[in-house]
Amino acid sequence: MNKMKKIICAAVLSILTGSAYAQSGTNSPYSQYGLGVLSDQTSGFNRGMNGLGLGFREGNQVNYQNPASYSAMDSLTFILDAGVSGQITNFDEDGNKKNANNAVFEYAVAGFRLAKHLGVSFGVVPFTNIGYNYSNTQYVDGNKTTYYTNTYSGSGGLHQVYLGMGWEIFKGLSLGVNGSYLWGNYTRSLVNSYSDSYVNTLSKYYTANVHNYKLDFGLQYTLRFSKKDALTIGATYGYGHKLSADPVCTIQTYNSQTGVSDTARFVVKDGLEIPNTYGVGLAWNHANKLKFGVDYSLQKWSETEFPQYSVTNDNAQYQLQSGLFKDRHKVIAGFELCPGRNSRKFVNRIRYRAGVSYATPYLIINGQDGPKEYGASVGLGIPIMNAYNNRSFLNISAQWVRQDTKTFITENTFRINIGLTFNERWFAKWKVE
Repeated sequence: MNKMKKIICAAVLSILTGSAYAQSGTNSPYSQYGLGVLSDQTSGFNRGMNGLGLGFREGNQVNYQNPASYSAMDSLTFILDAGVSGQITNFDEDGNKKNANNAVFEYAVAGFRLAKHLGVSFGVVPFTNIGYNYSNTQYVDGNKTTYYTNTYSGSGGLHQVYLGMGWEIFKGLSLGVNGSYLWGNYTRSLVNSYSDSYVNTLSKYYTANVHNYKLDFGLQYTLRFSKKDALTIGATYGYGHKLSADPVCTIQTYNSQTGVSDTARFVVKDGLEIPNTYGVGLAWNHANKLKFGVDYSLQKWSETEFPQYSVTNDNAQYQLQSGLFKDRHKVIAGFELCPGRNSRKFVNRIRYRAGVSYATPYLIINGQDGPKEYGASVGLGIPIMNAYNNRSFLNISAQWVRQDTKTFITENTFRINIGLTFNERWFAKWKVE
């Protein structure tokens, strides 16, 4: 048993360390705006229900969407949950289509019961992703003799390592908090080139490094209607604040005739921030066989600013600008069905999951709304049975996400998520007869 604990602890440390260097999980051109594409703050079992979880209380899963849920963890076990995903994305713009593939290590979280009515969780999860590379070419003159090419590329994103606690202060009511260290960086560039070597080129480079904190609070209250039926109400709040990061814009002009380049550097002090976030969810539990629920979340992006480069009357500026984002509303509905957790039939012990979601656009691009988001998923929680353990799960889900807009690029992503929830009985007291 001690040897197994050491192996698991070593695995946790290696996973958490490796997650910090995970590559970007997106090829989306929309990641060139703001802090990047927002990541799903979900683990393996949530993803089968398309991210549902604010009202779910699971004794054998880590639900870091709502830290109040940690108080429901089984008192005898240590839980480790890690997941990967692979996706294929189709980009469509005015009938021009292109596919891109990605695979990424998603998250690693762990949890256990620290004391009676008090659960603890820790782990590494993504916050945003940036990854794109594309170009466009246009002619400068009507004779189509000289053309220019703009190449857009970007990489990076933000990650968070968190430590959270959930406490059931009295029967039915739990409170929780996640304290996170938020870190990461991004590099974005727009490189301009001309077919005519006599024309000066202009290139822009944007960089930033983030090292700050993030706080998320949660609440859950369970109303029991009978021995088999209970309703849990969940609520969350994420504290919005400045990130103490100083984004940099570097403008480089190059004269190909003289070989001389000129560089200007602009810095915006404390120019990045995250919004206040609110969430509420309902989850109905019938005899631990059927669970279904609805979540609603609101991210107040309209209250945030982001630095922009502009030139007015030959005066170049890089400064904070408002009106680049809208509030993001998201609704999720889903369910989990397990016909018989203790059944002798293996198919009855499987968790069958499904969910759908819709999110309003939060980006404003060239004065127009960015893409809406539609999503749907199906998943399975497959119990792992062997001579040593019958409490672990393999969580597999298939997810479809559509970023839809009539003006810009439409994205259709098909994603496979695979997560392993290892549930080891560490804290049992053995009795020798």
